[in-house]
Amino acid sequence: MSLKLDAVSDTLLPRRYQEEIFVRAQQGNVIAALDTGSGKTYISTLLIKWIAAKDAAQDKIIIFLVPKVALVEQQGEFIAKQTSLRVQQFSGATAYDMGDREGWKKVFEDADVFVMTAQIFLNLITHSHWRMDKVSLIVFDECHHTRKNHAYNGIMREYFQTPVVSRPKVFGMTASPIWNPRNAADSLAILERNLDAKVIAVKEHLDELIGHSPKPKEIILVYPMPPDRYPEYPSQSLRLELDLDNLPPEIDIPVTKIINKYEVTLHGLGPFGAELFLYTEVRQRVTQLMQDALDSALDSFIPTEYTARVRTMSPDQLGNVHPKLQELDRKLARFRRFFDPPDPDSPAAYVPMNWCSPKVQILAQELFDRYTPTFQGIIFVEQRHVATCLVTILSRIQLISHIIKPEQLVGHGKETAAKSHVKGMGTRNQQDTVKMFRERQINVLIATSVAEEGLDFPACDLVIRFDPVQHMVGYVQSRGRARHKSSTFIIMVQEGAQAQAERYLQFSQSEPHLKQVYQQRELAVQTPPEEDEDEGGDNPDDLARRERYVVPSTGAVLTYTSAIGLLNHLCSLIPRDKFTPMHVPRYTGTFSATVHLPSSLPLPADLLNYEGPPRVSKKEAKRAAAFLAVKSLHALNVFDDYLLPTKTSRGRENEDSDGVPIGDVSKIPDIIDIHVRDPWVQSYTLWLHVVYLDGHPAAGLVTGTPLFPVDLVASDLFVAMDEPREVVLDARDASQQRRAMEDYTRTGLWWCITGRGIALPLTCYLVPITRACKIDSDAIEQAVLHRSGSSNWDGIGEQHYGRLLFINSNEIGHPMILHRLRSDITPLSRPPEGSREAGHATYMQYWMNKYSRKGYVPVIPDDSPCVEGIPLLRNASAAYSLQNVPGPALFSEKSTTVIFPQEICKWALMPVNVYRAFFVLPELCHRATDIWRAREARVALKLPPIADDVLVQALTLPSTNTGFNNQRLETLGDAVLKLATVVYLYNKYPHRHEGQLDAMKRVSVSNRTLLARGVERCLERYLSCETKSIRMWRYVVSPEDDLFALRPRRLARRQFPRKSLPDCMEALLGASFITGGMDMALQAGAALGVSCGGPAPWNVRYRHRLPASKPSSLFITLQEKLGYSFQHGQLLLEAVTHPSFASEDSSSYQRLEFLGDALIDMVVTEYLYKKFPRATSGQLSWARSRAVCAPALAAMAVQQLRLHKLLLINNVELSIAIGRYAPVLEGLSMEDIILHGWKHDPPKALSDVFESVIGAVLVDCDYNYDKAATVTELVMGDLLAALRPDLPRDPVSQLMVWVSQAGCRCISFAKSQSRPELRRPDCVSVLVHDLTVAGPVAAPNLSMAKGLAAEEARRVLDDPLSPHHLSRVCVCGRDAVSAGEAAVEVPLDVVPEELDDETTDGFALLARILIEEIEDPELAGAQKSDEEERSGDDSDENAEDETVEELEVERLMGFEEV
Repeated sequence: MSLKLDAVSDTLLPRRYQEEIFVRAQQGNVIAALDTGSGKTYISTLLIKWIAAKDAAQDKIIIFLVPKVALVEQQGEFIAKQTSLRVQQFSGATAYDMGDREGWKKVFEDADVFVMTAQIFLNLITHSHWRMDKVSLIVFDECHHTRKNHAYNGIMREYFQTPVVSRPKVFGMTASPIWNPRNAADSLAILERNLDAKVIAVKEHLDELIGHSPKPKEIILVYPMPPDRYPEYPSQSLRLELDLDNLPPEIDIPVTKIINKYEVTLHGLGPFGAELFLYTEVRQRVTQLMQDALDSALDSFIPTEYTARVRTMSPDQLGNVHPKLQELDRKLARFRRFFDPPDPDSPAAYVPMNWCSPKVQILAQELFDRYTPTFQGIIFVEQRHVATCLVTILSRIQLISHIIKPEQLVGHGKETAAKSHVKGMGTRNQQDTVKMFRERQINVLIATSVAEEGLDFPACDLVIRFDPVQHMVGYVQSRGRARHKSSTFIIMVQEGAQAQAERYLQFSQSEPHLKQVYQQRELAVQTPPEEDEDEGGDNPDDLARRERYVVPSTGAVLTYTSAIGLLNHLCSLIPRDKFTPMHVPRYTGTFSATVHLPSSLPLPADLLNYEGPPRVSKKEAKRAAAFLAVKSLHALNVFDDYLLPTKTSRGRENEDSDGVPIGDVSKIPDIIDIHVRDPWVQSYTLWLHVVYLDGHPAAGLVTGTPLFPVDLVASDLFVAMDEPREVVLDARDASQQRRAMEDYTRTGLWWCITGRGIALPLTCYLVPITRACKIDSDAIEQAVLHRSGSSNWDGIGEQHYGRLLFINSNEIGHPMILHRLRSDITPLSRPPEGSREAGHATYMQYWMNKYSRKGYVPVIPDDSPCVEGIPLLRNASAAYSLQNVPGPALFSEKSTTVIFPQEICKWALMPVNVYRAFFVLPELCHRATDIWRAREARVALKLPPIADDVLVQALTLPSTNTGFNNQRLETLGDAVLKLATVVYLYNKYPHRHEGQLDAMKRVSVSNRTLLARGVERCLERYLSCETKSIRMWRYVVSPEDDLFALRPRRLARRQFPRKSLPDCMEALLGASFITGGMDMALQAGAALGVSCGGPAPWNVRYRHRLPASKPSSLFITLQEKLGYSFQHGQLLLEAVTHPSFASEDSSSYQRLEFLGDALIDMVVTEYLYKKFPRATSGQLSWARSRAVCAPALAAMAVQQLRLHKLLLINNVELSIAIGRYAPVLEGLSMEDIILHGWKHDPPKALSDVFESVIGAVLVDCDYNYDKAATVTELVMGDLLAALRPDLPRDPVSQLMVWVSQAGCRCISFAKSQSRPELRRPDCVSVLVHDLTVAGPVAAPNLSMAKGLAAEEARRVLDDPLSPHHLSRVCVCGRDAVSAGEAAVEVPLDVVPEELDDETTDGFALLARILIEEIEDPELAGAQKSDEEERSGDDSDENAEDETVEELEVERLMGFEEV
């Protein structure tokens, strides 16, 4: 009985013959030769567990190799069920990229057993991801493949290169160890030598083995020869109708190959089978060619033509479809009903038996005769197309169609079969078919050799070899599928085919004798391996001369068998557009081959060709040439030390382009909690800084840190602070002096800033000074004695108007400036109309009504004189302007005044210049902090002399809401970083193509790299994240600090997002560029660890690298339009050479395009930054994107430089597309390009060539950025002039923002195809709550289709008369209210490119990101700050709320007596 894999459990116990093999396998390397179904895999699990236990401490792994992808999952699941080991499965579709070293390293750390296809393990060894001496056991499933150039043999070659003591144990499994029965001994010896193992079989428990693996009954079934004619078959033959023999040669259909297969199929299956093959094969090829023609026609359409014609255009309207191809399509259509059922669900017409060959007729009769309700069988054929046709025929033969449920099982097929209708089956389809067979949903498999070995099938009642047996392995393996005691194995032989019968008899009769060759053998001492003389027809002399190259630094291995694949992989990675065919190496010569690499590989012409040594065979000559090429390219660093194309890894890079490691930042939290540098400490040593207001000394700022001189404009005053001078206190009463200065400062802060008490010790003191600019201790002492102010108004007169600060004792925290004394008014006077007291009969009534609500009745004499004051708003903000824009004055003569009785008012013993200094103290401290921190950063980070204000801006985070931040500089710095990196990579790696350079650039400029570099340099210590609001005075001692320390820490705890670090890195580059141009930016980049090549200017590093050459006369007009004359004509030739234009004289423009892209991005960003100083970062980025998009640059190429006339192309379709689109671009205005560029899809070559020409200018002028930028601005001048900060967003962004702000969260895009024969989606619809409100809209590309659909959706959803108005189709608002849902939040560090707008969640997140980009964080912060300030305004409504706060201040400031 066959045991299903799903039923296997850990309770499965070994049989005695399995134990016998296991014991012998422990003693040495063996090949277990056991029949199919005898449990070889289970024996391997016993060995795996034994090895894992024995070598547990050696950090080695176990490798289980399979020859086919379909076996990976099957064997991996079995091992996982039978052992407790960690099992990993890898095949081509699931394996990591070979360049992802970190991924593979982690995999090897996290598993014990690896089940994989042989080629993957060979690649791992080749590229030094693992070593053979770190493997304890290799299991070879179906090990008879270890011959010729199979990957098994490649692995064993590396095995033999390993020292004997370090080699892993080898265990092979096969049912047929002998490939060639005519030379059994040699065949066996070759397998044993190749695997370094001995073939063994069961000796002691043969009876048990026979009982579990019975032999089927074998029958030779003879069938008659096929007739010459089939008279009953319809005379209207498809073969004659198609007339393929007279097909024009320009139609790409391999007629000879198809006719040959037709004849073979006619002989084997009969006329219906042959014509079925012909119909399906030709139909598929015609459909393919028609699709190609359709794609080509659509590619040449401009967007308006595409949208209008894509759905209505018939194949006849395709001008590029050959008439004969259309004729074939019509003829095939007439036969469709004959071969394809009109309805897939309805039964197809029966196929008469006399339409089939005698072979098929006898097969059908045999299936009918042997059918039982539990019947299962396999029919083996040689070719995939025969399997496909036979499935159709058997299912339509009336005799058996009701009992036979057939399905095909074929291999994957090769790439060369891509245009055949039988493309092979994918791994998942194979597994599904096998599962259906196990579950008896189908009962007959028609299979190629893929079913002969490995796959877990139940034992079959009937196995039929429909086609002749070709070799011993096929005979043994296919017969092994019939392992019931009652099973039958049938060999079909044509009548008179003596050779076929003899071959079968030879296999059948020789098998017992062959088994005797190895069945009774004992394990012997292993003999040294010898080369397999049957090595795929390779000559022994060739094999003897093979080389092997090991990279010394890594151990990566280059062999003759791997060299061709490595070259193919290198060429496949060269970037190309849809008009350029795949790049492949080309081989010439016969017994001495030369490999020619594509000219798109950026190498000199003499390094593109490699001639190999002469060899006996042609194949070996190609291998020798490829080996020499790879070895030479490794020396040129085109291949890295792991023999991978340099810097094309898809995994996470752990070093930058200079090889400097990139630290692991994955453990840094989204919000980082750190200590930033801060000057505000209490120190043993004090420093005095004189504060000047409008040029006059006003007060002194005493600090524990010597601060730098600063100046600023605040409250309409010019404020300056001079150099620090040390304060010498009297040693006898230093503490009292400090306390007095602190009390004085607390008083001033209460009066002018906070309106509340401060509990913690202060870190700075603002004090009065004498005319000698020294601390005025007497004034401090007098003011401290009367902290709450003086109630003695004697001596106060007109000379104090506008200068004296006073306060109403009943309205603490609201200071006023004395406007005038009002002896003409008493509390009993009547308030004038329009005043705030006008609602009461007297002032006294108003005051008594207002103050009695606070719990007590003030004492106000009836004849008390009054004072009139101007209220001062407390200074609740520390913001200042970098441009010295004046802020609001402290008060104005026109300000509203208020009147109070003199009896309840007190005036401050504080000179006017001092209290004015207090009002600007927050801005002064903020400015002093910024300058001190910026200069500390400049020294610590070794930055160039960046201007103070720009450096302050670069270090200021948006969360500060100070009116400036680093976001604009970050946008500029992003472009600076990109250009600096690109120029460096372009020059450092002259032999690497655009794809490799771009991969390195992405690593160098990534946020991960910038974050790591920032952390390495402790950049986070110098960021300013303090908000401008100072309702809580922040210049106080931290609980972590020691008072009066000799060496204060000068650190303050802060929190901010980790993304602030990479933003600040870019902002510093932008700041250095603004200060000193690209030269200073390079110095800053070097200091920050950016991969830009060091601090040396470009014109020093890279000048005079190219020989001077005169440009061709072809480029005279181009140089005139550029306003620039080239010194190196070869650059212009390279700049206009498309990759399709193969030339040994010049490489394609791709590298220059890579350079020009970065230069244009930089020039446009700088232009916008300088032209629009008030534009936000988001506005700058959006305007830049409109100028550097492909349609805009294509328009520049056509309108300004006429590059479409100069472009060197060798592709008809591309030439046609450019010819059709150039007039469209010529007719566009700059406004059209900026606003509606997204509606155009010109050939990418046009924008590419523009970028390459601009890049050529930069190279030609020895990397003089200013000169190249001037040329670029000149060419793009009209386009740049059309840019502005308030450009509308694209329709997709507008829709996302509008819908999100309206509260809808159930909206998404959906893709579809406008025509069923298209191979790609070209339509987009907009769905709201699963209802299509717009689309499907067709366009040449999905991006444009999405924009058009979004435009239509916005119009429909916003139309009140539309049935799809948003209010009618969306219920999100109601649902959210009922469910209490919160707004969508964007996770930190989310990557927008990874979000899917075809899901409602992805759409909502993208919308939220856009809203955050569009909203101005400074404006939002300012609004919040304004609200905070307004909350402290004097108003009756807030009077009750302020009572508690005022009482607290009364206690602290000594107002208890009031």
